Amino acid sequence: MLSPDNFKRARQRLVRMHFESGVGHLGGNLSSLDAMLVAFHEYLKPGDPFILSKGHSAGALYVALWSAGRLTEQDLTTFHKDGTLLAGHPPSRGIADIHFATGSLGHGLSLAAGTALAFKLKGSTQRVVCLTSDGEWQEGSTFEALVFACHHRLDNLAVLVDHNDLQGFGSTAEIASMSPLWERLKGFDADIQVIEGHDPQAILSALNQQGSRLNIIIMKTVKGHGVSFMERRMDSHYLPLSKAQFEQATLDIASL
Repeated sequence: MLSPDNFKRARQRLVRMHFESGVGHLGGNLSSLDAMLVAFHEYLKPGDPFILSKGHSAGALYVALWSAGRLTEQDLTTFHKDGTLLAGHPPSRGIADIHFATGSLGHGLSLAAGTALAFKLKGSTQRVVCLTSDGEWQEGSTFEALVFACHHRLDNLAVLVDHNDLQGFGSTAEIASMSPLWERLKGFDADIQVIEGHDPQAILSALNQQGSRLNIIIMKTVKGHGVSFMERRMDSHYLPLSKAQFEQATLDIASL
């Protein structure tokens, strides 16, 4: 298992990358980074696709790939710059570990379910991991994909839900309440786990749970995790960091 210093180093690099590029969306990146690090370092094998449905957390995906040695330091310096492959949402081509352009919320689970079914039809042992936001579970397309995945008993698909309780215009409870999401999903033919989303061992144990049907892992996370002035704050969904905020964020992460 990765050491606490590995997680801290990745979090520092994510914050610096966003600051240097003048880009926001840090809150949801910080809530999902731990899960991506565990997936790439501890769970996924060569050829196993990772599909980031909540594409606005692309920064965390790039940092996870960098941490796993699949992107370089030079790659990260191009984040959000002209001509970059490291765009604000995952690109459609150019990075071998990114299989689909995503970010239009509600599409990722369909892509993941189709990929998982293709593996089963081919007799492949490859597995698929899809990371969704909690807000996109208000989308009908997500539930259509869920019905499909349950019907085909896609036991080679794990769905991670970044359940940080906030979305673009407020809390998930205020916008279109599905709370608690795990109660709404209990009637589906899937294994449902609810875990602490910033506990690496809990994430890995949930991913490794082998069943005979779809594995849904709802991670209770904190938007802006590890940065005092961003945690559970709506504005962390959008606003870039000032120099003073970047320095404070760096200190906060160092003290974790």
